[in-house]
Amino acid sequence: MATQPGSVDGNWERPTAFYNRTTKYVVYALITGFVLYSFWNIRVSPDRFLRGLGGGVTLVSNMLPPAATPMQFDLMVQGIVESILMSIIATTLGIVVSAPVAFMAANNLAPRPIYLVGRSIIAVTRSFHELIVAIVMVKAVGFGPLAGVLALAFKTVGFFAKLLSEEIEDIDTGQMDAIEAVGGSRMQVYLYSVLPQIIPRIIGLSIYRLDINLRHSTVVGIVGAGGIGITLLNSFQKYDYQYSSLIILVIVGIVMIGEAASAYARRRVQ
Repeated sequence: MATQPGSVDGNWERPTAFYNRTTKYVVYALITGFVLYSFWNIRVSPDRFLRGLGGGVTLVSNMLPPAATPMQFDLMVQGIVESILMSIIATTLGIVVSAPVAFMAANNLAPRPIYLVGRSIIAVTRSFHELIVAIVMVKAVGFGPLAGVLALAFKTVGFFAKLLSEEIEDIDTGQMDAIEAVGGSRMQVYLYSVLPQIIPRIIGLSIYRLDINLRHSTVVGIVGAGGIGITLLNSFQKYDYQYSSLIILVIVGIVMIGEAASAYARRRVQ
């Protein structure tokens, strides 16, 4: 009698997602072939890679040591402050807009038509990268921090509303039933049952999104949407690489400080 795989006294084989070994090897071969074709199609060659390494070394050597004139330093500080203010305003605006959207997108609270509208809003706001949204906003309202604020707020709605709606769907409905049983209105159910259960999550998500917007605010400026990004772009266009390296180091420092503060605040909330 043949020993079945997986039996105690037989040869055990790790469970696999493939029907058999032949299928597995065919899939692996197709994936490998697709990766190799992708490298060939975008013209990635070892020679080009090595030449790029040499150019990178030259660029880094030109960026050292970081330096800036007093006027450049003032411009950098203004850009950093503008990026921080943009992230704060965008986060606040995005949260205000996304809160009702989250309630609309919670299937345990909203009727089916409203639920579909809420989910559609979330899907649209999550479909585009910040830079794409920033380009559109620059075309709509012109260059400057307003375009950056609108772009970051737009993305905040998709992020915040999706996660908050999932939190609302996981709440304990027993509290809602108890308030309704004693004659509580719908608004009282939201105020005394739903909100107390989701407020810690709202605070945690707000801090996390502020950290994300702080990082992204340094990028959207590259397309003219305000912040330190436009200062960095101008420094590269003028081949002032030492100034560029100083801006990059300051951006990294600001992001690291924001990350540490965000992590500390989330731990305190939890």
